[in-house]
Formats: sequence, structure tokens, C-alpha cells
Amino acid sequence: MSLWTGWVWGDAVQLNSANIDTIIKENDIVMINFYADWCRFSAMLTPIWNEAADKLKAKLPDAKVVFGRIDCENERGLSTRYQISKYPTIKYITNGVLAKREYRGQRSVESFVEFVRKELEPPIKEFTTIDNLLPLLDDKKRHIIGYFNDKNSGAYNTFLRAASTLKDDCDFLVATKETFTEDVFAGKEDIVNFRPSVTRTNDDDQKFEGDLTNYEAFQGWAREHCIALVREITFDNAEELTEEGKPFLILFHHPDDSNSLKEFNDMVKSQLQSEVDNMNFVTANGLQFAHPLQHLGKSKEDLPLIAIDSFKHMYLFGKYENAKTPGKLLEFVADLHSGKLHREYHYGPDQPSTETAEEEKTDEQTGETGQDNSGTENDPPHIPRTESGSSEGEEEQASTDPPESTFVKLGPSKNRYTILRDEF
Repeated sequence: MSLWTGWVWGDAVQLNSANIDTIIKENDIVMINFYADWCRFSAMLTPIWNEAADKLKAKLPDAKVVFGRIDCENERGLSTRYQISKYPTIKYITNGVLAKREYRGQRSVESFVEFVRKELEPPIKEFTTIDNLLPLLDDKKRHIIGYFNDKNSGAYNTFLRAASTLKDDCDFLVATKETFTEDVFAGKEDIVNFRPSVTRTNDDDQKFEGDLTNYEAFQGWAREHCIALVREITFDNAEELTEEGKPFLILFHHPDDSNSLKEFNDMVKSQLQSEVDNMNFVTANGLQFAHPLQHLGKSKEDLPLIAIDSFKHMYLFGKYENAKTPGKLLEFVADLHSGKLHREYHYGPDQPSTETAEEEKTDEQTGETGQDNSGTENDPPHIPRTESGSSEGEEEQASTDPPESTFVKLGPSKNRYTILRDEF
């Protein structure tokens, strides 16, 4: 029997610093409503939250699910722990792991119950033959594929637990000795492989070499492979990506163009590992996100394109092909951090230092042309100013600010309250 105590509102439980860790440990899903008593939007949610808890209990009496409430004014430590900045905020924990995204669905009894019901669905798909597996492989997705001798083993349970926390990032596929009808794995130990997205990367399959009974080790390996270095931004996930607060380095591409997706992934992996904590690397369907392209003075005919959205302004990289040159994308990102992109937008390229000017003068005297042996221009790879009417290699001075950020408008509301009347 659980040792935790707490107030119960219907079947909703009042969480606090004394009981929360035990409740998380003992349940598969913990839904948490972070609220403040003085917030009228929190007050509006309370009866709905309590009714949802009651209804779920009636529909799924054996489900290990808790609807909890945290008073952020009295539990300042928990408010800080979960980084709460607005009320009410709804987060959820699955198998002890906090979901990286908040609950952002409709705030109604039916929506809460349906959300939990879907979260309780098996996070893995089973296959019984190799031919049966092939239709389950989506070239656009990442997969973790496992074969286990015993479905009741600790290794299988590790696979299942990891799948429940990463199912939104990877497809988890599994076969067991009991149900698999071929002898491909006969006599072999449990096997787990990662299969990357075929359309987005050039990566190879990778095998997990660790101890499958070690949940922390396997979950860390699976998370590293499932959560992409380069992610696709859509209208469904734009809010959560924007909320991370890091500028976007964006590849705008045509939806039929998989080559640029692979190239961009390779460029980021080879040039920008040092910027993982400072930037989000994303790809965007240039047809769906035509509005940001218009802000940049571009259209679908100009795809693929690379740009930075700093959440204040947007800056266009120059020729896409130049991004393949080692160091060019890193230079582009560094110029954002230093303020050079914004400065050059207004005032043109920075004047060279005296030392650099003397070097250029020497080059002129010796007949050097400022081009490498392949004839590639040595100009900076980015052209942050508008190029209307200019000939190749020329840049027109802008008299206004760079284009305003478009993606910041897809981020969460800055208002402290997050419930609208029409959600009820």
C-alpha cells in the first residue's frame, strides 16, 4: 500500500513535495495541473480537472494513472523544479519520465480522458516475420527494432519502458521467440537495432551493445538516437520547439527533395556539434511555410534555402551550395552571436582591419583575384540584405530592419494565463 498522503478532490490528488516522488514511482502516468488559487483561469479548470479524474477512474478502474494538482504558491520548490511560468500549466509524467512537451490539447473532460487513454495504448508494434516487418518501416521515421527470446524478461521490460517515453520520437517494433515464425534469430541472444530515417540522413543502422536489463543505459542510448539533431518543424510542434528559446537554423526545402535533407543533416553533424546548446537545427516544408519565405523575399522556386530565425529577425544565408564548404555554416551562426549579421544588414560588410587591408593590397600587387583555385567566391556565405534587382554578387543596402521573425509568432502565448473562454 502506498505511504503517501494528500488531499483528494474527487479522484484528483493534491501533490506536494512530500508525496510527489512516491506517486510518480507507483504510477504509469501522472497528469499534473500546476495552478494558483488567485488565478481565475485556474479556478475555471478545477471542476473540469476533477471530473476528468473521476471519469477516467470509472472507465479504467485498473489504470495506474493519477490526476494531480500542485498549488504553485505553496509549493514554490516544485514550481521551480518543473519550470512553471504561467497558470494553469499542465504537464505529464510517463513511467517516471517528464514528457518534453506540455499538454496542449483542449481543456475539457473528454479531451483529458482521451489523451490518457491514448497514452496507455501499447507503445510498440509487433511483427512475426521479416515480410511482416517491412510494411511497418516508414522511411521518414526513426525505428528501434528488437527481438527477444522471452517476453517476460527484464530486457523486454526495459524495451517496453523506453518505448513508452520515446514513442513520439521513434517507432518501436518488436518480435519474440514465441511468436516469430522464422528461424533467422534461432540460437541468438536478444537483439536491438536502431534504424534511422532513410529520407533524412545517410546514417547506418546501429546495434545496442550494452546491457538490456539496465534501463538507464538503454533509455539513454535510445533517446540519443531517437531525438534527432535536426528536427522537422511543423504547425503541430512549432510551439514546443519555439518554447525552447533557442534560435533556429532552418533549411527550407521542397517536400519532394530528400537530398537537401540528407545534406543538411550531414552539414550540421560535421560543422555545428559545438552549437547544439545554442541553436535548434530544423527543416521546414517550404510550401507549408511559404510566409517566412516571402519575408525573406523568396519563393518555392528558390528552394532549398538556409536561414536563421533569431526570434527577433530573420537572416538569409547566401547560396545554398556554399553551405557545404566546411566552416561556412559555423561562420554564419557565429556572425549571429556576435551581432555581425544585424550590423552588416544595415551598414554593409565590416571594413577590414589595417592588417587585412595591407594583405589585400599585396594581393592586388601580385595579381591575386580573391578567388580560390576552383573559382568559388570568397565573399561571406550569407547575404542578410535584400537582393532586389541586384546582379550576381551585388548586394543592395537595406534601409530598414531585417525581416521580422515569423516563427516566434508560433510560440506559446506570453500571457500568464493559458485558458480561453471558448475552450469551455
